[in-house]
Amino acid sequence: MNDKDFDKHLEQTLEAAFAEATRRYQARGFQRRVGFGSKPALISVDLANAWTRPGNPFTCEHVDDQIIPSMQKLLAAFRKYNLPVVHVTTCYQITDRKNPYTDMGLWHDKIPVDVVSQKDENLWAIDSRIAPIEGEQVLIKKRASAFHGTYLAGYLRAAGVDTILVTGVTASACVRETICDGLADGFRTIAVKEAIGDRVPGAVLWNLFDIDAKFGDVETTERCLSYLDEIGAPALKKAA
Repeated sequence: MNDKDFDKHLEQTLEAAFAEATRRYQARGFQRRVGFGSKPALISVDLANAWTRPGNPFTCEHVDDQIIPSMQKLLAAFRKYNLPVVHVTTCYQITDRKNPYTDMGLWHDKIPVDVVSQKDENLWAIDSRIAPIEGEQVLIKKRASAFHGTYLAGYLRAAGVDTILVTGVTASACVRETICDGLADGFRTIAVKEAIGDRVPGAVLWNLFDIDAKFGDVETTERCLSYLDEIGAPALKKAA
C-alpha cells in the first residue's frame, strides 16, 4: 500500500469510527455549540516558514493546497472588515540544550525546538503568502499555546473580542492548546477546518473531532466567511 492509499484508508476508517463516537458523545450531552459571538479575531498559529516550507523537522502537510488558500480568504475578509488579526510564531533565543537558562524550558526534551533559532529570522517569519500587514500583531510564543505566558488574552479583551477563529499548525499541539486555553479564558473558540494542519496522517481528523466534542466548534472556511460577512457588512454600511 502506497502512502496515498494508506492515507485514504486511514481517513475512511477514522470517519467511520467518529460517526459511532459522535452518536455516543451526543447521547451523553457532548458536542454542544459555543457559537459565534459579536466580534471575532483571527488567531493564526505557527504558519511560519519552519512549518509551511519543505525541509524542516516541523514541516506540515497540505499547506499549499488547503491551509494557505483558506488563510488567504480569511485574511481578505478580516482586513475588509477591519477586524483584528494575530499571527503567532515560535522561536528561541538560547537553543543550547545544555544551557540551564534556555527559553525552551524542558520542551526540548520532547521535540526539536532547537532548530528554530531566533537568530535565523527566516525560520520563524510568517509565510510570505499570508504575510502580516501594518496593524496586525505578530506574537512570539515559547510554548504550545498562544495564550501561555503571552499578552494575547489581554490584547483581545481590550479590543472587545469575544470570538477567536483559530487556524494553523499543528492540530495535535499548538492549535489544540490555543483552542483549549482560549475557551478557558472565556472566548468563543472556532476551529477553521480547512486552515488547520499537522505532520502525520490522521492527526487533523482526530483532533478536530475531539475539539468539536469538548473545546470549540469546528466550522468550514466558507461558514466562517459567511459569518464575517454577517457581522462585517452592516458595520461597513453604517460607517459609510
